Amino acid sequence: MLTKRIIPCLDIKNGRTVKGVNFVDLRDAGDPVELAKIYSDEGADELVFLDISATEERRKTLIDLVRKVASTINIPFTVGGGISSVEDVEILLQNGADKVSINSSAVKNPQLINDLAQKFGSQCVVVAIDAKQIDGQWIVHLVGGKVPTELNLFDWAKEVAQRGAGEILFTSMDNDGTKNGFANEALARLSELVNIPIIASGGAGNIQHFVDTFLEGKADAALAASVFHFKEIEIKTLKKELKNNNIEVRI
Repeated sequence: MLTKRIIPCLDIKNGRTVKGVNFVDLRDAGDPVELAKIYSDEGADELVFLDISATEERRKTLIDLVRKVASTINIPFTVGGGISSVEDVEILLQNGADKVSINSSAVKNPQLINDLAQKFGSQCVVVAIDAKQIDGQWIVHLVGGKVPTELNLFDWAKEVAQRGAGEILFTSMDNDGTKNGFANEALARLSELVNIPIIASGGAGNIQHFVDTFLEGKADAALAASVFHFKEIEIKTLKKELKNNNIEVRI
């Protein structure tokens, strides 16, 4: 049985870590380099760094900050935000990223998934999907959740997997920042549909929510931000509790 992963997420805006609710009302959560080191030392399995305004501001990810974070941690490091070409990914990998996360650019140019998988290997390519329910349908949104598409979450997830993505990072916009738990029904359906790992994101509020997303949502990894940034949940405590629930984790 593969171990389940715990992944803190650093949402970056203007060089600082921020956190909001339902993708809005952002507040400062600290220095990304300091936070990254803490999480690496505390036993996080991976770290995700998302430059959340790069696409909207039509610029590339903050390379200097990526380099600084990478130099302070010793766990796999995924970087996303403003990535739209093979060259962008090359630069990030040269500066310490282990994987990249693409979102809006993958929807606008699905061939990018194939190109990245071919060039760098599927294990390097995470496709992030932000979706929310509209009239009972899970609809994919772009540009940090600001632009709705016509794409259905499950159809897009299947296409992403077929094109060579190594993982899907699914964020429920309805659950994001609410601390009411992950979107486990949608996660379980995603896990059945595709044979690549699914990372659950959006809604972590307590330890039970992590237990539920692994057992009910069939998630392979759980990503969270504010509960870690504001010390509401310690990673060591979380992992112990997961072990107590017979969920395999690396301690």
